[in-house]
Amino acid sequence: MSSISAIPDAEALYTGLLAGVKALLRPETKLVGITSGGAWLVERLQKDLGLPGAPGIISSAMHRDDFARRGLSASAQTSLPFDVNGTDVLLLDDVLYTGRTIRAVLNELFDFGRPACVRLAVLVDRGGRELPVAADFAAAKLTLPDTQLLALARADDGAFSLKVEENK
Repeated sequence: MSSISAIPDAEALYTGLLAGVKALLRPETKLVGITSGGAWLVERLQKDLGLPGAPGIISSAMHRDDFARRGLSASAQTSLPFDVNGTDVLLLDDVLYTGRTIRAVLNELFDFGRPACVRLAVLVDRGGRELPVAADFAAAKLTLPDTQLLALARADDGAFSLKVEENK
C-alpha cells in the first residue's frame, strides 16, 4: 500500500465497487450495509444492481468494544428484512481500518441467526488492522497516518466523496 497523496475520487471508486460486488454476487446473496457509509453504499448498490427488495442495514453500536466511550450513535439501527439463517451475506462498508467495526457487526449479525457465509466488500482498505479481518473486495487500498481518519460523505444529490479528518 502506498501513502495517500491525494484523496481518491469516491464516485470512481464506487464504479469499481459496483463491478466488484457484481462479481461476488450469487443468486442467494443478500447485501447488508454497515451504518452509516456502508448503508449509503448498499442502498445505491441495491438499486444499481437491480436487486429486488430492500437491502439490510446493520449497526455495530451495541457490540463495540469502545461502547462506554462512544455510546449509541444517531445513525440507523439494524434492519435485516430477511431471515439470516442459511443466507449468503455480503457486508458492505466504506472504509476498512482496524477491523473492530467488522468484529462488532459480526456479533450483531449472529444475534439474528446463523448465515451460511459472510463476505466483505469495501470502498477503501486503509490497512492498519488490529484484528485478522480481510475484505473479499476493496475498490482501493491506501494508507493514512494513524492521526487521520478517512470518511465517506454523501451529498444531497446522492454523490459520494471522501474526506480526511484528524483523529480526535
